[in-house]
Amino acid sequence: MSLGDRLADTLYGTGWATVKKLPEPAAARLGRTVADLAWKRRGKGVLRLEANLARVVPDAGPERLAELSRAGMRSYLRYWMESFRLPAWSEQRVRAGFTCEDVHHLTDGLAEGKGVVLALPHLANWDLAGAWVTTELGTPFTTVAERLKPETLYDRFVAYREGLGMEVLPHSGGAAFGTLARRLRAGGLVCLVADRDLSASGVEVRFFGDTARMPAGPALLAQQTGALLLPVTLWYDDSPVMRGRVHPPVEVPASGDRAEKTSLMTQALADAFAAGIADHPEDWHMLQRLWLADLDPARAPDAPRYGGAA
Repeated sequence: MSLGDRLADTLYGTGWATVKKLPEPAAARLGRTVADLAWKRRGKGVLRLEANLARVVPDAGPERLAELSRAGMRSYLRYWMESFRLPAWSEQRVRAGFTCEDVHHLTDGLAEGKGVVLALPHLANWDLAGAWVTTELGTPFTTVAERLKPETLYDRFVAYREGLGMEVLPHSGGAAFGTLARRLRAGGLVCLVADRDLSASGVEVRFFGDTARMPAGPALLAQQTGALLLPVTLWYDDSPVMRGRVHPPVEVPASGDRAEKTSLMTQALADAFAAGIADHPEDWHMLQRLWLADLDPARAPDAPRYGGAA
């Protein structure tokens, strides 16, 4: 293991061991302090976040973009402070920490015995939303996690999410899709963060006026299993409670081949994601390149793939 890998593993391990012991107000203050320090340093991740936000809010001037990126870093560190503390939260605290509009789209689908795919972007705290599903709704689900380096760090994230009631499959390898399909055919729930393609073989979509690539998995799973495909968006407000919305189902088109159907369904997901991100741009934790025009494989690697990228 390299020195950088050991350092990353140590830092995350320290976060989980230490931050979860802090009183909640102290953890919140720590998160804001770390966020402001990172924002002032103007590192690669902050600059990339600001460039992404410039696409989301194209009429924003430099001052407005700076405000948004600072708020974005505070939102991002709120995610981390909550995530470090989630394993120590009581069931009551988890239930009280999230409220969701139109959750009937999810509960009705499950009650009908259909599998359900929830697809969401990197908005607010998807881990808290998942913990709320397993706690408040009493519904276990299966998700996929990006393989992180070092392996010990990936193992930490798997253990953390499994501790919240999730079944976690590695993103790499083809076995994950088959397992997800089996869970859905059995009437189960699958949750996928789906605004960034990790395979370089995703579906091209129009996203805030330009072309990006998003994973085909949610649409393909819905087509092959008959599961409902539901977009979800999340956001923070000025309260300790995170907010969310389950959007109406993305329907499988009546005509077209598989590729055409997948393209249309993935575009519908992108449109739902864009609506949620436009309403709450500061809560979109996208510190990596996303649009094809910004991707250049010949250049140095982009900002680090933080573990929050499920």
